[in-house]
Amino acid sequence: MHESHDAPTDSATVATGYDPEAPRKPFNARGSFVSRCPDCRLPALNCLCPYRVVAESRAHFWLLTHPIEHYKPTNTGRLISHILPETEVFTWYRTEPDPRLLALLDDDRFAPFVVFPDDQADYTERVVGPDAVDEVLATPRIPVFILLDGTWRQARRIFRRSEYLASLPVLPLKTSRQTRYRLRKSASSEHLCTAEVAAELLRLSGDVEASAILDDYFEVFNENYASSRRDRQVEAPSGAMRRLLERR
Repeated sequence: MHESHDAPTDSATVATGYDPEAPRKPFNARGSFVSRCPDCRLPALNCLCPYRVVAESRAHFWLLTHPIEHYKPTNTGRLISHILPETEVFTWYRTEPDPRLLALLDDDRFAPFVVFPDDQADYTERVVGPDAVDEVLATPRIPVFILLDGTWRQARRIFRRSEYLASLPVLPLKTSRQTRYRLRKSASSEHLCTAEVAAELLRLSGDVEASAILDDYFEVFNENYASSRRDRQVEAPSGAMRRLLERR
């Protein structure tokens, strides 16, 4: 994130981890001519699909994704939807919020939390702790973690300029975990990527198995992508690879 149910889920969004209504443009960055798997978007040399495992969790995720993130193969938000089919992905537009997201926010089946740091004083009254999630888990309602999927600057802009998020509780992620993401430079080792944030939230809310699966899947993504950048195929299966293959 901050790099990022029972309602109907768009199959294209689940399959790719992308908002199907997001605008399309050619990917012209370095590596644009690499042959990529159409499903996982990794270079075909180290396709991620053989390690894809579906998990279940009581908590759901809604990703509010900055438009630019849709074009980055290094985006980790899509990994969440690969593992957790109930994940919803929305493209963020400041002046045109997705009507499907607005409808879900009004749906009493869900109890959404905006996952964001508690480092500013002007929204202190909205900040809640993990006990608020536990209280929802004790009811029939479904806790939802809203992840702002983009760089830290983009995430802060989404948080500040989305009026439809202004009344929701803010859940800071308190963890000692250091990022293991190697595909983009981070200003701090405490800045976790979107998939790492999701794995920690699952662990802290009691969905330990789903957390472990997502963590392993992220680790394989990390290694496979890094090897592809060196134009090398991963040969010896890692511990994460073996664990995921055993779960299939």
